[in-house]
Amino acid sequence: MSTPDLSFEVDGAVAVITLNRPQKLNAVTPDMAEAIEAAIAECDASDVIRCVILTGAGEKAFCAGSDITTLDAYETPWQFRNRGDYCDAVRLCSKPVIAAVNGYALGGGLETAMSCDIRLASANAKFAAPEIKLGWIGGGGMAAGLAHSIGASNAAMMILTGDPIDAATALSWGLVSEVVAPDRLMDRAREIAAVIASRAPIAAETAKVNLRAAHNMPYEKAVEYERDLQTICFATEDAREGRAAFAEKRPPVFRRR
Repeated sequence: MSTPDLSFEVDGAVAVITLNRPQKLNAVTPDMAEAIEAAIAECDASDVIRCVILTGAGEKAFCAGSDITTLDAYETPWQFRNRGDYCDAVRLCSKPVIAAVNGYALGGGLETAMSCDIRLASANAKFAAPEIKLGWIGGGGMAAGLAHSIGASNAAMMILTGDPIDAATALSWGLVSEVVAPDRLMDRAREIAAVIASRAPIAAETAKVNLRAAHNMPYEKAVEYERDLQTICFATEDAREGRAAFAEKRPPVFRRR
């Protein structure tokens, strides 16, 4: 899965996808978008990988979004509309994904971070939806992601001004879960990923589905759907192993079955 501009590594049950174009603030080219999609597909297909960390190389940027210099290659707006979207690939990953945001998360980079399930930020991180400064708006879930994360007014502030917010503001608004020192960012991401990877994988993947449904369903329907998902998990071998391990006072051994 690795290419010169994207690194894909697996350490035990944790995969790390690193956007590796620091000289261009890890801006995503069409080839990088395809590599991201391929890496996510590899994670989805694996019974070994149980959590994914997505980050950017260097300390300056997580991702500055799509490489603007490549956008004129699309011959029509419709071709641009139907291009492969790396944010979609990240959002639809079946495994839990942690964004480790180091430096700038701009435009599609912010959308990519919001496509992850958990967001951690280094103290030097900055977040912005700057598309309005260039004459368009985000198209990878910017408005929906920000409105869900930080509320309508704060989302409007970011989208309509295009101006950045710092890590402390992102934390206070609920855009990220934690802010850590830059040299602790990946260590903290790996700590959380290791905890998630130790949990029952079918339950973790189902919880991800459930969290998304909770955003999109009326409350009573969401509770009903959650109960159905709980029943599915309860019927797995892993759930039986969890109950047995509890009774026997030993650590469970989950096998994603």
